This record gives sequence, structure tokens and C-alpha cells, in this order.
Amino acid sequence: MNTATDPMAGALAPLLPEGARNDGLSGIIKLAILAVGGQGGGVLTNWIEDVARANGHAAQATSVAGVAQRTGATVYYIEMAPHRAGEPAPVFSLMPAAGDVDIMITAEMMEAGRAIIRGFVTPDRTTLITSTHRALAVSEKMVPGDGIASSEEVIAAAQVAARRFIAADFDALAVAKGSVISASLLGALAGAGVLPFARAAFEEAIRKGGKGVENSLAAFAAAHDLAAGGPVAPAATPAIPAEADGVRGPARLVARWQALAARAAALPAPVAELALPGLRKVVDFQDIAYGAAYLDRIDGIRARDDAAQGWMLTREAAKYIANAMAYDDIIRVADRKTRAPRFGRIRGEMNVKEGNLLHVTEYLHPRAEEIVGMMPARLGARIEGDARWMARIDRWFGKGRRLRTHSVGSFLMLHLLGGLRGWRRRTLRHAQEEAHLEAWLAAALAQVGQNYDLAVELIRCRRLIKGYSDTHARGQSKFDRVLAVSAGIAQREDAADWCRRLREAALMDEEGKALDGAIRTIRSFA
Repeated sequence: MNTATDPMAGALAPLLPEGARNDGLSGIIKLAILAVGGQGGGVLTNWIEDVARANGHAAQATSVAGVAQRTGATVYYIEMAPHRAGEPAPVFSLMPAAGDVDIMITAEMMEAGRAIIRGFVTPDRTTLITSTHRALAVSEKMVPGDGIASSEEVIAAAQVAARRFIAADFDALAVAKGSVISASLLGALAGAGVLPFARAAFEEAIRKGGKGVENSLAAFAAAHDLAAGGPVAPAATPAIPAEADGVRGPARLVARWQALAARAAALPAPVAELALPGLRKVVDFQDIAYGAAYLDRIDGIRARDDAAQGWMLTREAAKYIANAMAYDDIIRVADRKTRAPRFGRIRGEMNVKEGNLLHVTEYLHPRAEEIVGMMPARLGARIEGDARWMARIDRWFGKGRRLRTHSVGSFLMLHLLGGLRGWRRRTLRHAQEEAHLEAWLAAALAQVGQNYDLAVELIRCRRLIKGYSDTHARGQSKFDRVLAVSAGIAQREDAADWCRRLREAALMDEEGKALDGAIRTIRSFA
């Protein structure tokens, strides 16, 4: 935690209630909050305003909404000043100004960065309080590759830009106490001691709210203690849940699963590390026989691999073959949407209490290709090749549909679709995925003898294909282009490096502009 002293602090001390402290603020105190929908910025603002007015201050709060969910935060702004009855009321501003904010509270890490960029955080006066957790912005989610902005860079900037910096995962802290982030941020504000009010005044504002008081007070207390003396916490890394080791089902199937798991575990250690979760993924997607086919493919690549290379080719194949075999189709999407753990997760995220009703509405917009992909392979191929039939199917099914899966009819429809695993291997979509997978592996293995590194990079290119519907189509188009261009330069010594560059360019933007530029560069010398 960065701290700073101020010669005015001693002069203000006699004016503060017992137990409160102040970092040198005098006159009008200016506090801004940046929060997005669902983070309780309005509740936090009301609490702070209530505390100020209950303790002899005039206060004014305003807010300006952002553009949309996670594309623009709402700016809440509070000004307060000591005020005695009968004195003229102070005139307050409606919006914060750059370089003129005493306290900045942000409910998410990147909002702290935006506050710094906008000039609201300055080293001469601003105390910055932020939660280090991430609520990804639309611009981060839409990047085909890893578009997550660096929290470490924001922390480094905040340590320079702010007079005092307090950071922790206040969201996780609140959730652990059964509350919400607004309560823990209020606790951090109180613990920082930057307002001339005692802790009891903040707690009383929570009690006056009358909802979830005990849990909110617990979150408040934990954050207060952390801000009052804890260190700056690093950016939170989302926890990856450990996979359950236990497998339940008929004894015959469990025995077959255990045999497959033992087979995967017997692979070289670097390969087994990825082959075991890969096996679990493909079996969950289809069945035990599908898992055996997955391991057969791994064994075939291992036979072509070299232990001296650390089994890198087989290790990468274990990961990306599993992803390729567990593609997203209508069956998989329906299955995922009707699994019991999903409803439990939604209830937890929405903080649904026992006895409350939860309504869930799913939005589905399958393309004509997805509908035809569910047909028998030969029939589907004929229809897909007929533009008139594809146009008809698009008219019939192309409109988006909202299914309320809390109702019996909609749930059963999706549940029945999700149960069509036995049909999947007969479909056109499965035939197409299998053919594409085999062509990809053949292209990579063809390079093993002459350019091992290129073979590895070609395997890694499967990362470009992900998602469902239009997202899948765009990714596969980029994948095919990268493999075609890489094949054209396979004889070059730097072919592996150029393949990697092409893949990274393809991941930079959704439209493929960076990939187009990389391909033009290669064509200029190849």
C-alpha cells in the first residue's frame, strides 16, 4: 500500500470524530466511482452520501451512465463539505474534472486504468481504491486470441499516478462473506481513512439499508481491516477448478474408462499431462469408443515423434486433437445448456436464495449449415450443395429463438437434442469434422522428417478454430489459409517461424486484417 503524508493532516485532526483519520483533505471533498452494471455503484454512492449527511456535511451525488454493459462504466460523482444549519449551502459540481479528484474508487481493474488515462488520478492528491478482479470488456472478449489486458501494467501505472494506492480482490472478498462488492468497497474506503468519518458511521449507513445487513457488514469489516493495514494485493488470477477424479456409471463402462485412463497415463510424462484431460473431454463429448479413437490418434503421432525433442509434437497434438474432436454442434450446445451443474452455477452467480424462482431464457440462432449438419451425411451433403434448399432452410430456421428453459417444454426440447449423441457420428457435420481433422494431421506429419518445428507449429494452428456457428466458420477459414500459405514456404529454413507469425496475426482481429497483411508480406518474397 502506498502512503503519503500531508502537513494539513495535523491541523484537521481536531475536527475528526474519534477513530477517524484524514490524509489532508479540506474544504470540498471530491470522490468519484467507476462501476459497470451489476457492481452496485449506485448503492455504494447512496451509502457514502448518507454517511456524509448524517455527519454534518452537505453532499451531492450525480451519475452519468456508460454506453452499454462492459463497454462503458457509469461515473458516479460525490462532492461533500462541512455544513452547519443556517449557513449558505455550498455549490457543487456535477461531474469530476481531470486533476481534481481526491478519492477514486473503481470496481474493476481496467476501470482503474481508464480513470488514470482520463486524468482523474493524480500523484498530488488522489487516493485510488480498486478491486483487482476482472470483468472482461467486449473488446477483450471479441479478440480471437488472448485479448485480456494486463492487470500488472495497470498496477504499475497506479503506483506512479496515485498519491496513495489500495488494491485487492474486493469482489472475491465480498463473495466469500455472502455479500456484494459495494459493501467491501465501502469497507476499503472507511479503512483508508480518507474521509472525516468514524467507522461506526459507515456501518450505520449499511444498517439503514435493511437488506443483507449481516453479510454486508462482514464484507465491510474484512475490507476495512485490509485497507487499514494490508499490503497491495497482486491482480487476481481466476482459479481453475480441479477435475473430479471419480467417475460414476455402470460398472462395465467404468472399467473401460479406467483402462483408457491407464493407457493415457502410460504415455510419456509430457504427453500424459495433456492426454488425460483430453481423454476426459472427448469421452464426455461422445462416448468410450470415441476416447479410444482419440488415444489411437495420439499413439500414431507418438510413433512418428522423437524423444530427443521432448515429445513436443505428441504433447501439442494431445491438446489440439481433443479440441478438434470435441467440436461445438447443436447437440453439444443443447447438452451443455441442460446440465444440472449449469443451473446450479447460474443460481450461485445470481445469488438466488432458497425458495426463490429462477427464470432462464436461452437465445439460439442456428445457421442453415448447423441444421443441415444434423442430417445424415449423404443427404446433408446433397442439400448443402443446393442453394435453393439452403435458402429455404435459412428462412425456416434462421430467425433467432428464445427458449425459456425453466419451463418443461423448452427444457425437454433441448434435453432431447442434447441426448442425440448416438446419432452424431452419422451426421454430415461429423463427417466434415473428421475429414478436416485428418487433413490437418496429414499436413503436419508430412513435415516431421524435414522440419520438426514446422510440424509442431502446424499442430498448434488448430488453436484458430473454436466456438460455434459464425465464430467457428471464421476461425476455420483463417486456419485453412494459414495452412495453405505455410505449405507454400515449407522448404524455407524459417518456415516454422513464419507459420507462427501467421497464426499470431490471425488471432489479432476478428476480420483477419492482420492475417491479410502477413500473407502479403510472405507473397512478396515467396
